[in-house]
Amino acid sequence: MIRTQIQLPDPLYREVQRVAQEQDWSIAEVMRRGAEAVARAYPPIKGRAGSGWKLPPPIQSQLLVSDPAALKEAMMADGETML
Repeated sequence: MIRTQIQLPDPLYREVQRVAQEQDWSIAEVMRRGAEAVARAYPPIKGRAGSGWKLPPPIQSQLLVSDPAALKEAMMADGETML
């Protein structure tokens, strides 16, 4: 276990003390449980840290159209046209 030191605002420290007394826990246990709750709320981001989001590769497909004029007409029509 790693030992660390933190600073808390007085009102927060009083709340931590209150929880510790009510639950019959140590202040360290309250802090550990709080840290566990925060770690669960913010799961790790997949991929390398700091790599950022990248566009996915383009979909490799071909539009197979036997009559380009029919495709244009279907795109311009108000209703759906079966090709």
